[in-house]
Amino acid sequence: MNLITDLQNSAPEAALAIIGLAAVLIGAIVGEGSRLLIRTIAVAALAGAAVLAAQQYGSGRLEAFGALYVATPFVAFAKIGLYALAAISLLVSGKSLKEAAVDRYEYPLLILFAALGGGVMLSANSLMTLYLGVETLSLPSYVLAAFRRDHVRSAEAGLKYFVLGALASGLLLYGCSLVYGFTGSASYDVIAEADLSIGLTFGMVLIIIGLAFKASAAPLHVWTPDVYAGAPTPVVTFFATAPKLAAVAVFANVMFSAFNGHETDWSPIIAIIAALSMIIGSLGALTQSSLKRLLAYSSIANVGFALIGLAAGVEVGASAILVYMAIYVVGTLGLFVGLLTIRKDGEPLDTIDDLNGLAKAKPLVAFGMTVLIFSVAGIPPAAGFWGKLAVFQAGLEADLLWLVLVGVVASVISLGYYLRVVWAMMVKPSDSTLDRSDWVEVAAVVGASVAVFPVLTITIQSLLDAAASATLG
Repeated sequence: MNLITDLQNSAPEAALAIIGLAAVLIGAIVGEGSRLLIRTIAVAALAGAAVLAAQQYGSGRLEAFGALYVATPFVAFAKIGLYALAAISLLVSGKSLKEAAVDRYEYPLLILFAALGGGVMLSANSLMTLYLGVETLSLPSYVLAAFRRDHVRSAEAGLKYFVLGALASGLLLYGCSLVYGFTGSASYDVIAEADLSIGLTFGMVLIIIGLAFKASAAPLHVWTPDVYAGAPTPVVTFFATAPKLAAVAVFANVMFSAFNGHETDWSPIIAIIAALSMIIGSLGALTQSSLKRLLAYSSIANVGFALIGLAAGVEVGASAILVYMAIYVVGTLGLFVGLLTIRKDGEPLDTIDDLNGLAKAKPLVAFGMTVLIFSVAGIPPAAGFWGKLAVFQAGLEADLLWLVLVGVVASVISLGYYLRVVWAMMVKPSDSTLDRSDWVEVAAVVGASVAVFPVLTITIQSLLDAAASATLG
């Protein structure tokens, strides 16, 4: 293939890379006066990348750069969500960044390059490309976590994320080297045909550990609550949505593509990770008073639910993963935008008690957040219930009854902390006055709630069909 064809087949990432480098030059030349321009460029570039990924969705399997890069319908489905969520999280963060005194032109650039890394690792068809994408996503993420340099908790979050992330990246790279050494290739296609050996098994396990860390699955979850609590809320809004979707989809893509021939060997490992994530995430959230830490543990539990589909295998689980994560990240985006919307004295909310009396002070926001909580919790008839049902059905079809039962128990436990938030908003009286909300953020909360109920609820079959067709490539 020539360079033009390669660039055409990798259009979303090629466009982001070119526009991102151009924006870096603009920022370096113009300085802080280019903040609004660069944010606009970044949002437009990410939205455009989502459109280009949608075009890839209907194009079957596309290869570029000697098959180091591959776009399939499964990958394109995940990319659409990745880029769209990154664009929305950036769009709604402007006011909050100003109030936190961290509104600098570097912020949208970091979001853009992190999203680029997510797209590269999704389209990886080689362990080399995978690692390149993982690091391209990780390095901007470390900086974003510590973006509020004058804030001790933000600096601590960035340091913890960097140290633990470097350890996970080292394990992932060592696993990749073992797999390469025992198969003679870094290509997913060659690895899938290789016979299982002790060295390949060790390499596969190390890769699973590295990818589980990126997805914040237990027991590799320890960084998540501290990073969510310490990083600025706009940054956490991004972390909890676009990279989360990408990490879970990459986890599934690597296991289904590179190690598909050894599914019986890795499926029990994934099942254990899923069970630990659901239990630790649900029990950990019960004791939290901080909203961001509660949502961090909730994300750990929800990754566990998605991994039920991974443990179930490609035939029955791939579409369930896409459906579950698509619905979950929309609900999570709305919840974090809700935290940006509701402020006291110009500061984002911190504890559950800060939500007391929200239904009386801001009924539209309270209603939207309640609907979103119901969806994330999987309470019918919100769309999240259908996503959870999809992964449970995949688990049952794969004879993973014990794992589905763990998921049911974890779902019941999760009601304890989700309903605490609803009770605070709807029943408890407020002891303070909340700031006026920006209409863009209110619209985002209400829009997300409408997306998960009734729009996604009504069109759930269409979403299931789209996810199923995405796995055929």
